[in-house]
Amino acid sequence: MWSRHVRALEWLRQRDPDYCAIRHAARVTLVACLLFYGFRYGLNSTIMATYALFGTIAAGIFAQLPGGPAHRARTLLAALPVIWVLIAVGTVLAVSTWAATIGMLVIGFAVAFAGVGGPRLIGLVGAFQISYILASFPPYQPDTLPERLAGVTLAVVLIAAAEVWLWPGPAPATSAQRLGWAARSIASFVAALADLLDGQPAAGEAARRRRATAADAVTQTQMWRLPPSERASSASRRDHALRDAATDLHQTFRHADWLLQAHPTTTDVGAARSLRRCAASLRHSGDALLGTERASPDRAVSSEHQQPDGGRSATTEKLRVAVIVRSLARHTDFVATAVRIAGGHPGNTPHQPGGPHSFWYLRRSTPSLYWQRLRIHLTPRSVFFQRALRLAVALAAARFVAGALDLEHGFWVLLATLSLLRTSAAETWTTFRRAMAGTLVGAAAGALLLLAAPGQETYVVILPLALGLTLGVGPLLGLAWAQAFLTLVLIAAFAQLTPTDWHLAGVRLLDVLIGAAIGVVAGVLMWPKGGGGELRRYTSAYLDAGAEAIEETVLKVAGRARGQQALAAAHRAQILTDASFCQYHLEHTAPRPTDVDWEAALAAGHRIVRGAERLGTGDQAGTLAHRWPGPTGQLVRRAQRLRSDYADLASRMARGRLHGATPVTQPTTGVADQVREIIQGDNREGDVLHLIEVDHWLADLGRNLNRIPTPAQPGQGKGRPEPSNPSGS
Repeated sequence: MWSRHVRALEWLRQRDPDYCAIRHAARVTLVACLLFYGFRYGLNSTIMATYALFGTIAAGIFAQLPGGPAHRARTLLAALPVIWVLIAVGTVLAVSTWAATIGMLVIGFAVAFAGVGGPRLIGLVGAFQISYILASFPPYQPDTLPERLAGVTLAVVLIAAAEVWLWPGPAPATSAQRLGWAARSIASFVAALADLLDGQPAAGEAARRRRATAADAVTQTQMWRLPPSERASSASRRDHALRDAATDLHQTFRHADWLLQAHPTTTDVGAARSLRRCAASLRHSGDALLGTERASPDRAVSSEHQQPDGGRSATTEKLRVAVIVRSLARHTDFVATAVRIAGGHPGNTPHQPGGPHSFWYLRRSTPSLYWQRLRIHLTPRSVFFQRALRLAVALAAARFVAGALDLEHGFWVLLATLSLLRTSAAETWTTFRRAMAGTLVGAAAGALLLLAAPGQETYVVILPLALGLTLGVGPLLGLAWAQAFLTLVLIAAFAQLTPTDWHLAGVRLLDVLIGAAIGVVAGVLMWPKGGGGELRRYTSAYLDAGAEAIEETVLKVAGRARGQQALAAAHRAQILTDASFCQYHLEHTAPRPTDVDWEAALAAGHRIVRGAERLGTGDQAGTLAHRWPGPTGQLVRRAQRLRSDYADLASRMARGRLHGATPVTQPTTGVADQVREIIQGDNREGDVLHLIEVDHWLADLGRNLNRIPTPAQPGQGKGRPEPSNPSGS
């Protein structure tokens, strides 16, 4: 017996490590029962009891909010006025089935589409929908509005208070915190590389150990590894900056990894000094992200003015190391700037790295950023638009059917539709089968209870037990069990609100069947494929525009072209793809097997835009035109080949034909191997470095190209970042 208890406890620890589900179940159960019993038996008000119970369910179950307990509590209280308005509108529109149905269509779409703004808004969608749905059902009693508002207000306020003071669980790791841990780990890795370039003994072994730690930390910053509510996917300036910080941290790690793989055999005091400054900046950025220190502009690396030592005595290896260090320092500067913006201190930036398109959101107000996000998705091609319209139509159809057929407890029909409708028809059908199995079990158990013990006293005891099981055990066992327990909760609650018999269980089963069937039909008829298509379309367009920007940039530094039309188009595509990427991660709670590594694709586009801004702006045009026609011509040919390769990949991505893609062969040597004669001539080293920097950028883009298609078998290529071959950098 004792061993079974031990195994059960161990299973619970594995499924619910910090007992968050158990804590949450205890909080919501206590608040729900306190209010329900207080209003039902203390004040003898079934209306206040009903609204208090479902207000607790809306705020405690359907509201999936980001942040710690205090943050969630503030969000709930801020949402309370909206809940009042929705209940008031629903109460007024309950005058007729048609009025309530049209209201459901309009409000259902508006509330669902508002979630495009980010996790906080999307986390409130379910609570807002329930508020209107509950109030829009007969009987039409506008004079009871004060009781309705009082019940739901007390429920939301007590849930908010319980979040803070009643067994609060640990706050989940935020996107900023994971980035902070990654920045610290990369800083340690870079510091070890500085020791290596300083010629310190055993520095290589230390660098390899720290590289492994940094790789694990970087992997944990991938958006799909975060809880959906904690992803930096909103339209706010802070989340834009956090996404930029993540991308540049990945690039910083990759440059540090290339430096380690380059196996420098000579010491380079200047490069080591630059790396130590980078490590200090990264460590400071990590502390700022973790909240232990305020972001300061004094920690910028100012990579624009750093040159390696050595003059004409510089070797090819030393120049190669210098270029990698300069690129690493530049990405470190980008990280520091993004962290300052995320921390709310953009005015402290003494210089803004990159070109005019870098950190474009810094010059935009918060309302304009959200309006831009809404405008981008206000199209039938947006999956968010599709999802909002599909949900609104399904809920409106469910409301009309429930009213037209005068279904008893028709509210349950809409609750089933809201709970079971998914993004794609396949997901909705899978959910439907599990939910119906659970509802059938719960209804059978409820019918037996109603036959055996029809008195209300039995359900006074059953309600808290069923609610605790629904919230505490249901999420751990799966949807079928959760639906079974929820059916018992509703039967136990309504058995105390109105006289009833065993037929109540049948009513519950019928209502869930009707609501779920409406959801399945809506899922089949309206955009049945679900998400992913929009992200694929925007990403392929982004890489196609980036392909043109690659050739345009190299032709410009070679003195053969002017203007930056392709770069501007790539930047516009970047904004659209970023918004679509955030939408995809708001829509999905877990990664799905696909032929594209979306984060690698966005990183490749990001590297194109950042490099093109760096190399093709200012006084860089024509700098390579006349000094070294041979190497310059080679760079132009490589850029043209990359343009063709990226355009081909974008075309195949749009058609969904990346599975099993053969890696594109990239040159194993670059112009860096031809500079021996160049540096012996009368050439400024800064110009030679610019030549190698273009070569390094093109080599990096070639490596990025081969990271975009995922391996043939799902699950590969998603772990620790793989080392990249630094040849040709």
